[in-house]
Formats: sequence, structure tokens, C-alpha cells
Amino acid sequence: MTEATIIGLRWLQYAGAVTLLGGPLFLLASFRRDEAPGTAGAKPLMLVAALTVAIASALALIAQTAMMAGSWSEAVNPASLSFVVTGTALGVALMVRAAVATVAAVLVCLMPPRRALWSLLILLGLIVSASFAWTGHGASTEGAGRAIHLGLDILHAIGAALWLGALAILTLLLSRPAMLEPRQTHRVLHGFSGLGTLAVALLTVTGLGNSWFLVGPDRLASLPQTLWGQLLIGKLALFALMCAFAATNRFRLTPALDRAVDEDAGVASSLARLRHSVLLETLAGALLLALVAVMGVQAPPAAM
Repeated sequence: MTEATIIGLRWLQYAGAVTLLGGPLFLLASFRRDEAPGTAGAKPLMLVAALTVAIASALALIAQTAMMAGSWSEAVNPASLSFVVTGTALGVALMVRAAVATVAAVLVCLMPPRRALWSLLILLGLIVSASFAWTGHGASTEGAGRAIHLGLDILHAIGAALWLGALAILTLLLSRPAMLEPRQTHRVLHGFSGLGTLAVALLTVTGLGNSWFLVGPDRLASLPQTLWGQLLIGKLALFALMCAFAATNRFRLTPALDRAVDEDAGVASSLARLRHSVLLETLAGALLLALVAVMGVQAPPAAM
């Protein structure tokens, strides 16, 4: 029960964190200054993301304390909580994550949906994403490779946020056609291709680096024999599926929308196909995060 709770709270933290960082970054990169009013619809999503991270992180601190102490009654004991917060890197990371996300929620409530708000949320989102390195397998690496592994974990989390956070905003915008003109939708999607390519490259490079620490070349053949290895294979399959959706969106559906706008024919059907494809890509990303949450409580091959 405790482990299942921790996995669920991890997933919520991941989902909120990628939206908190990738969403504002996408808005800054894809919209001009004179289009700021059109991004106002993203503000509620940012508030939900920030509150999700803050609440899930606080609850995760309680759940982790319960696991360490061996009972839920100890999880609400001030002395036990204080020990986890002050005596473990995990506790510090969770507290920092909750505090930073709370600040982000307050800023979303107080500031208008303009570039200043998105810039501040990117900064806070970077801190939240970086904090996951101290609650993941990278923190258990010892010796000279520790700093490298932590750095790879941070960059991997940022790469995931670039892609998945942007997808969250795209899904929102495409679900509300009135928020964007068709021509503007095409331009935003076309602009996203560069950000998506950067995210894929970052995830690929850092993923290979992390695999060196967590698996190692001598254990590759035994991956299917362990639960962690099976989850990794599933994660890679979902990553490949997302890349296929992204390629379809970039090279087929987005140009098709451009032609439909130019010819003033079939715009609605082109938008519908894009909406469906982006939604499926987003759902695949959500499932991928769920696998990552489960992997976080399993021992990788290198630890066996």
C-alpha cells in the first residue's frame, strides 16, 4: 500500500513538473509579444500543475516517512518528519520542491499571463525538475561518477519537460479551437518542431548516459529478466511511439493544415486529425511517466 502510494505521488509530481517547466517555455518560444492575450487560457493549467507538485510533494514526504519508519502512524510524528526533512537528501528535495511549487502557484494567481510570468515559472520549473535528481537513482551513485550521474538526471528531466510540457499546452490549445486561428495554430506547431527535436536529442543522449550507470554494457543481455529491465524496455517502446507521433505531426499533419488554410478547404478536418494525434502522443507521454514512477522504486541492475 505504501509503495503504491509513493508511485502514484511520484507520477503526479512528474506530470506537474513537466507542465510547470515545459509549458511556459513553449509559450515563450512559440508566441509573439502581441499574442500574449491568446495564451491566457494556459494560466489555469499552470496553476493546477503548480498545486499538483506542491501537494503531491508534501504527501510524498509523509509516505516516504511511513516507509522508512515502518508505519503510517509514525509518518505524522513531528520527530520522524523532522528527521527525514533534515537528515536525508530525499526529505530536503521534497521540501524544496513543495516550497518552490507553492511560490509558483502564488505567482500564477497574482501575475497576469504575460512573458514575465512565464519567465519566472521557467526558473521555478527548472528548480523543481532538478530536484528529482536527488530523489532518483542518480543520488545513490557514489564516487567520482556521482556528479556526472546527477547532471545527466537533471538534463534528462529537463528534456522530458521540454517535450511533455509543450504537449500539455498543445493539447489544451487544440481542444479549444477558438483560442487560436488556424494559421496561428500552424505557425505554433511548426515552431514546436525545433523544441521537440532538441528534447528528443537531449533525452537520447542523457538516457544513454544514465543507462551506463544503471545498467552497464555487461548487463544488457539480462535486462528482460528483471522487472526494472522490463519497465525500461516498455519506456523505450513508448518513447519510440511518441517519436512516431511527433514525426507524423511534423512532416504530414502540420503541412496538411498549412495547405488546407491556403486553399480554405478541409481546415476543420485537418485540425481534428492534429488534435487526435497530439492527444495520443500526450497520453503515451503520461503512460511513460507512470512507468518511470514505478522504476523509481525498483532496484536497477547495477544495484543488484
